[in-house]
Amino acid sequence: MAAESGKKGMNIRRYRPGEEHRLFDVFHSAVHLIASRDYTPQQIQAWAPDDLDPELWVQKIRGIKPFVAELNGQLVGYADIQPDGYVDHFFVSGHHQSKGIGKLLMSALLGEAAALGLKEMTADVSRTAQPFFAKYGFCIVEQRLPEVRGVVVPNARMRKSLPD
Repeated sequence: MAAESGKKGMNIRRYRPGEEHRLFDVFHSAVHLIASRDYTPQQIQAWAPDDLDPELWVQKIRGIKPFVAELNGQLVGYADIQPDGYVDHFFVSGHHQSKGIGKLLMSALLGEAAALGLKEMTADVSRTAQPFFAKYGFCIVEQRLPEVRGVVVPNARMRKSLPD
């Protein structure tokens, strides 16, 4: 997929090896600055610990191969869609909320889903992100209580049917 432009200075493209640690900063800030409105400090620390094993993180990002959002050359968000339609990660930097970054990332995922001929998309969505996903036609199909590093961090399985 070619880079998509949104607002001036913003584009969406595929992740490049070597960007994993910059994406960790996006993830960490999204959880600590934004999701912290809906989760306890203990849940936030379990979900996005400061001392997350960097090698495990690198392996995760290389495995999901996300799209990244760049704003004037700075990575400000990322999201992936797997071949089965599962959205594993979808994060916008806590320092760059409400700038249309999530909208551009969702557009990239929807385009990829169409290119793959997928019938549906699914995601395990935080309380914080559920209204955003709902705006794009995702519906809650199950409330979940997954345990992360020994702490329950509630989320919801959400699903979106895609047109043929």
